[in-house]
Amino acid sequence: MFKDRTDAGRQLAEKLKAYKNDPDVIVFAIPRGGVVVADEICSKLNLPMDVVVTRKLGAPFNEELAIGAVDPLGEVALNQYAINMLRVGKDYIEQESRIKLQEIRERLKKYRGKDTYDDLTDKKVLLVDDGIATGYTVIAAINFLKGLNPKKILLTVPVIAPDTLLQLKKLADEVVCIISEEPFYAVGQFYENFAQVSDEEVMEILSKYISPSPQDT
Repeated sequence: MFKDRTDAGRQLAEKLKAYKNDPDVIVFAIPRGGVVVADEICSKLNLPMDVVVTRKLGAPFNEELAIGAVDPLGEVALNQYAINMLRVGKDYIEQESRIKLQEIRERLKKYRGKDTYDDLTDKKVLLVDDGIATGYTVIAAINFLKGLNPKKILLTVPVIAPDTLLQLKKLADEVVCIISEEPFYAVGQFYENFAQVSDEEVMEILSKYISPSPQDT
């Protein structure tokens, strides 16, 4: 059990000491909650932070049920099992994907001043979230980051559903987590305080790491 996201980040930082002061490491946080966790990791290990925004594709009539997720290029990681079970049509997926992509671009410009990324050749990426249930937004993030050619992608997260952990171990080069156990109902059950993180909190944290240039805004 974690007190809050800051406590979770502190515990993860202990597991990631080997990366302290490493000039080839970049931490990529998944907003919003992942930014709070990553802030603690970055401050303890003296590492830079960026963000990668992905958006969940909700099922028709049930936005909370993930049928996939969209990345900053509009590529979609699909939950084919759920799509088949719910008989979700291709047109719905395409329409929702376009909407989510626009949301992603707006958030990226708000958070980091631009929606484009530099090549990550020879860089090691620490991808951080505050917890993972089904994992489709993280899958989309990993697939996107792979396209930037990093040397290594290490997924680091305080808590992750056991089934999802097995799946993500096949995608990331390494996974570092603290809790992965059943029964797993929701990420919030492993936190004493899992209050929603506001955009203002995210912006305040990112201002320590990201300084958009005038031409990017």
